[in-house]
Amino acid sequence: MPNLAVLRFVSDTCRDGFGFIRPRRFLMGAFVSAVACVTLGAPSTTLAGQAEVDATYKDIEQTLGLVPTFLHQMSKTALPGAWAEVKALQFSGDTALPPKVKALISLAVSAQIPCSYCIWEDTESAKQAGATEDEIEEAVAIAASTRHWSTIFNGMQVDFETFKRDLGGNAEAVGAAK
Repeated sequence: MPNLAVLRFVSDTCRDGFGFIRPRRFLMGAFVSAVACVTLGAPSTTLAGQAEVDATYKDIEQTLGLVPTFLHQMSKTALPGAWAEVKALQFSGDTALPPKVKALISLAVSAQIPCSYCIWEDTESAKQAGATEDEIEEAVAIAASTRHWSTIFNGMQVDFETFKRDLGGNAEAVGAAK
């Protein structure tokens, strides 16, 4: 049974650190996906001090309205850096991609990993950011198509230089072949 803090979190909105009002649900989705990728992909070499960890928890609570339970299970070394990256990339309105595109990309990657936590969260985040069911389905289909062709190219050991030439990666070679 969900606790009251989670129910409040899902229904409330908040102002992120960059002045944008966003549903907390969207912020949480972006955060969960990014933290999973950051902590799995980039180990830290220095230990975060307790003051830095406490400041990170405080910033997370100010941004999201609560500190999700799973963050207390996360490496204290990785937490400050993971949060800084998520906040700068996923929560910032000063990036090249709009929130809906970020959520759809994250969903496509999550489907390929696969990560059921991320798939659920990214789907919810995409919806919160305005994605339609058709857009969600297409993002997953594109991910599946990319994985399909990657399997073929790699499994058949297609020559990469020939592949690039065939698809226009070398204009001189394409012109000479005609």
